[in-house]
Amino acid sequence: MSNKSLIEFERLMNIMDDLRAKCPWDMKQTTESLRNLTIEEVYELGDAILNNDMQGIKEEIGDVMLHMVFYAKIASEQGAFEIADALYAVNEKLISRHPHIYGDTIVKDEEEVKRNWEMLKLKEGKKSVLGGVPQSLPAMVKAYRMQEKTAKVGFEWDDVAQVWDKVEEELGELKEAIDLQDQNKIEEEYGDVLFALINYARFIKVDPETALEKINKKFKRRFEYIEDHAQKPLNEMGLEAMDNLWNEAKSKGL
Repeated sequence: MSNKSLIEFERLMNIMDDLRAKCPWDMKQTTESLRNLTIEEVYELGDAILNNDMQGIKEEIGDVMLHMVFYAKIASEQGAFEIADALYAVNEKLISRHPHIYGDTIVKDEEEVKRNWEMLKLKEGKKSVLGGVPQSLPAMVKAYRMQEKTAKVGFEWDDVAQVWDKVEEELGELKEAIDLQDQNKIEEEYGDVLFALINYARFIKVDPETALEKINKKFKRRFEYIEDHAQKPLNEMGLEAMDNLWNEAKSKGL
């Protein structure tokens, strides 16, 4: 780490000391009150990443770092731990889980590294392969992470054709539930379809959350084009007229 990085990190720590001692807002904050704000900052970082906005990424990294220092400061005030303890713990974990770097283990590829990571976690006392998946993750991200983790210990289809067969099987079961007009079953089978499609996304090297968010952004751009170019209120246009503007936006690369 450069001297500049060390200097700026220390300056952030000192500023946090000042804020907790002198700023009425900062003095009132708790880990619970900061939680939603931290989630918002992480999503803002995610937006900057998707937009390939390096200036934004830099800014949001700083905001997230501030929150990490904030949590550590509160913990220090309560006598729970210092930020050095958190850094020491993650350093030790990284060394322990990379025996191919800091030991004599030999790995042949990235997949073997990930499999070893999960097995080492279990040896450290983790009770379940899925134990590290946060309950509060968005459902799509959670499904992807659960599938990814169980795959590392061998709970995985052999090839992508089998995964697509499962997607088609689940689609058939959804259609049957719709035909029966069983709303509870429809919801369950629809969930199965989404879960199977997320699994298929892993096999074709697509992150489903990122893919969907890009489509959300595209939908927003094109619908806003319709709003901007509509000759009358949208509820008076009709679908055909709106679809023509949609295709016009599409032709412009929006």
